Amino acid sequence: MRARMVCVLLASTVLLAGCGADTPEENEGADPPAAGFPVTVTDCDGRETEVSEPPERIVTANGSVLELLLRLGAGDRVLGTGYPPGRGTLPGELDARAQQVPVLGETVIDSETLLGSGADLYISTFVEMHDDTGTFPSDEEMAAAGIDQMVLASSACAPGRDEPQTDLSAVQRDIELLGRLTGTSERAAELVAEMDATLAEVGRTVAGVGEEDRPSYFFFDYDAGTEQPMAVCNRQVGNAVITLAGARNIFADCEADFRPVGWEDVVAADPDWIQLAVRDRGSAEATEAAYDEAEAFLRDFAATAGLSAVREGRFLRVPSEMTTVSGVTNADAVARIARTLHPEAAATP
Repeated sequence: MRARMVCVLLASTVLLAGCGADTPEENEGADPPAAGFPVTVTDCDGRETEVSEPPERIVTANGSVLELLLRLGAGDRVLGTGYPPGRGTLPGELDARAQQVPVLGETVIDSETLLGSGADLYISTFVEMHDDTGTFPSDEEMAAAGIDQMVLASSACAPGRDEPQTDLSAVQRDIELLGRLTGTSERAAELVAEMDATLAEVGRTVAGVGEEDRPSYFFFDYDAGTEQPMAVCNRQVGNAVITLAGARNIFADCEADFRPVGWEDVVAADPDWIQLAVRDRGSAEATEAAYDEAEAFLRDFAATAGLSAVREGRFLRVPSEMTTVSGVTNADAVARIARTLHPEAAATP
């Protein structure tokens, strides 16, 4: 493992031990810094560190991070991933490339596998995704294995935000940071520009929709369980997606990222539209079956069967990942939701 000047901080952790600057003797004959490096990284607590070299062996916590790296053109540096994207869930060539990435965990990568992976960087969308044993490698263990850690701030740092997320600027900053870390800044700029173009088109579509005309919207996280619904609150990326699409999140007054609520809260809000949000099931067919299950639950459950959206079938089938996990497809989710909620405006030249 090459010597490194610093370690990338995982949100809400302390500076990893052993990450000091190299001595002059150690630097004699060393290669010059890579173009664009060092890169400064700021964690969720505002602490700044520097990454001295582009990572060469990356492990991604889930398919969403993997997809970002593939879109950036850095997929050849990915050693493996957890929560792999199911076959057919990514578009075109991205799907074929994603299927070639080794799967280190069908869900969370277990600690032993992660520590022994040979990675020099581990990227996650949320803080400390624990394996089946309920553990995550300690900072000391990750440092000893030579693995730096990074989380996407727009997702991981959402609970500590001072204000709601109502746009995708934080997501775009994550993409730009990944571009700098992987030496693909030009491609990152292209991806951000494509998102801006999509959002501008949606903005024109919903520009004439007054606040009072925005339909109310409930993100039904089926995978979080049905006994008690999990609200997408105003600090979460999903709140920005819903807002940009010209809708009103029924839990927009909740100052958190996610929060358990009661079905009575959903019933009291009586949302105009309900997003059936499920996570990738490993295949398009299995994921579609999960959508069917989510809809059947709402139709059969006594508390929700009488909701106007349920009675009139006003459901949207949009993946959880597109809505609540940082990525280029957040803008695509905005467009899909807006076209469904405002079809007349979308059809206007």
